[in-house]
Amino acid sequence: MSDTAGAAGVKNGHGSQKLARQQKAAAVIVSLGADKASQLYQYMDPEDVEQITLEVAKLGYVDSETTEEVLKEYYQMCQTNKAVTEGGLEYAREVLKKAYGVQAADNLLDKVTKTLKNREFSFLNKADEKSLYAALQHERPQTIALVLSYVDPEKSAAVIEELDPDIQMNVVERIANMESASPTAVKIIEAEMEKKFTNLVSTNNVKVGGVDYVASIMNNLDRASEKSIFDHLSERNKELADEIRKRMFVFEDIITMDDRSVQRFLRECNPRDLVLALKGSNNDVAHKIFSNMSSRMAQSIRDDLDITTNVRIRDVEEAQQRIVSVIRDLEEKNELIIIKGGKDEIIA
Repeated sequence: MSDTAGAAGVKNGHGSQKLARQQKAAAVIVSLGADKASQLYQYMDPEDVEQITLEVAKLGYVDSETTEEVLKEYYQMCQTNKAVTEGGLEYAREVLKKAYGVQAADNLLDKVTKTLKNREFSFLNKADEKSLYAALQHERPQTIALVLSYVDPEKSAAVIEELDPDIQMNVVERIANMESASPTAVKIIEAEMEKKFTNLVSTNNVKVGGVDYVASIMNNLDRASEKSIFDHLSERNKELADEIRKRMFVFEDIITMDDRSVQRFLRECNPRDLVLALKGSNNDVAHKIFSNMSSRMAQSIRDDLDITTNVRIRDVEEAQQRIVSVIRDLEEKNELIIIKGGKDEIIA
């Protein structure tokens, strides 16, 4: 990660240095001193030791204010991890809310649950797609769904593409409806797959699966598999299929579209929807849209934006969703292109 070394000298708005995640870990190691750091290394995987040692070597100077902030964050993460381990997510949330407030509690829990998920099932991400498929192909859909919920979306997509259409739909539906995995459920999976995988450990309920995760998987599927899954899923659970579709392409993704595709969907959009949608958009999206309009239309939209005030967030979101629906409809008709998961190659 060549860009992390230079980040140590960047100041944030509070005057302290802005460190990347890996640099923060290195700063903690440095602050512990050689003796305590060496003790910590004993509990780490060799790959992690190698990576963090490299970051320590590149770290350079870290001022006292930044070090204090990093150690405070590290302490909070340790406390959060302990609370989750001892009492589960809901217990941890109540403890953290009292100690740090609602927003900080949610942020800490989000970081810790992701860390727990990655740590406990990290071996799955080390297996290639073919090995993972070979291990899962004869398993029950609920087992496949649980395992794939702990794998990177791109790798999950590769496995799902190889499954039979009926099983594809079943697995996708189960992942979408999954909210958490209990220790008991994971232990059952561990027993069933002990001959295929090792080091499967679970001690906490962590958030896995869900509709957003399925959307990420679908964004990485080839179009034939995507269509097959949606056709089958729509017959069985149209509401779920529609919800997944909504999550697959969001309004902000317009910036990834080619100019011709943007120009195409703009011809189908209600100008009022464009005004409302742009009220809640970022500068990149606004620039992408305005740069693909005629100067006359762009000026008209800007004039309406100036006089449109006190807009409800709900109205903005609904307008953005209507525009997304237009884009999805045109994409299904092959009248424009949505670049999905970095997998599509475009020939001008």
